[in-house]
Amino acid sequence: MFFASDNSGPVPPQVLAALTEANTGYAMGYGADAEMVEVTKRVREIFEAPEAAVHLVATGTAANVLALATLCQPFETIFCTPTAHIHEDECNAPEFYTGGAKLTLVPGLPGFDDKMTAANLRATIAKEETRGVHGPQRGPVSITQVTERGTIYSLAELQELTTVAKEFNLPVHMDGARFANALVALECSPAEMTWKSGIDALSFGGTKNGLMGVEAVIFFDPKKAWEFELRRKRGGHLFSKHRYLSAQMLAYLTDDLWRDNARKANENCAYLAEGLRRADAPFLHEPQANMIFAALPRATHQRLFEAGAAYHLWDGPLDGDPNEKIAARFVCDWAISRDQMDHFLALIA
Repeated sequence: MFFASDNSGPVPPQVLAALTEANTGYAMGYGADAEMVEVTKRVREIFEAPEAAVHLVATGTAANVLALATLCQPFETIFCTPTAHIHEDECNAPEFYTGGAKLTLVPGLPGFDDKMTAANLRATIAKEETRGVHGPQRGPVSITQVTERGTIYSLAELQELTTVAKEFNLPVHMDGARFANALVALECSPAEMTWKSGIDALSFGGTKNGLMGVEAVIFFDPKKAWEFELRRKRGGHLFSKHRYLSAQMLAYLTDDLWRDNARKANENCAYLAEGLRRADAPFLHEPQANMIFAALPRATHQRLFEAGAAYHLWDGPLDGDPNEKIAARFVCDWAISRDQMDHFLALIA
């Protein structure tokens, strides 16, 4: 009954087998391995982007901040939502790796700050560069897909946001830690959700979708490739035994494992959400991928935790009025079983 995070689950056997195979003999380091050549080829095919630059790092934070540092000058600001991972969960790493660039928060609709709107983005961008040399200059826009509240931007919404960014000649980064979950939910192609919608750089997540620890950074304009290489090395994120990153990503991209894992995670989430609805649990956000924000009575939370369930409370302590409903976050991965979910829902009932 583990719903704390989708980065806590097991690694698929195909990935472990690929690591074992890559562990045979010797290979060139620092990304010169044969597996990385194949990874680059497959990413370009999957994204219909024959010139795309592809790089691997071990963590999502590294992917985000190194990509943004490549797109952003230290005297610029990055536009993102108040709930963006780069704002709430990366310990000022964007500011550190960019050499001092700040973050400017773009509000969403009232009560829904997980998704920025085109109108609010335009207004927020327009407020910058009004103080000449004394204020921050306009920098990249960073969009999270799936958002930190489990919602998804439609293709039309993405295109509206990137159109605004392009009006100001600003690059657009996508934090795609759960990129695959959004893709299978929208039933679109990787190209449609990225460069065809105006995305310039993508953090292509793997760890939350079954990999042991690897993320890809994809620049659809290869002109940024060498600068990223330098920043990755200077930032301490260039692996010498790079083949172990490449082997994971190659297995991920083979036989649609990345899509299959995401589809399973989304289906598991839909199953859990239906059970929570039957228990009359109110939702803070409508689940659209593999995350649920729902409220349950404190007494129910206490019963679940005592039974060994793992998840995060969102807006209150465990102790207090047993009948008061407290929101929590439940995240489904590809591996959670129906038996585990049924046991969890039976405890709620």
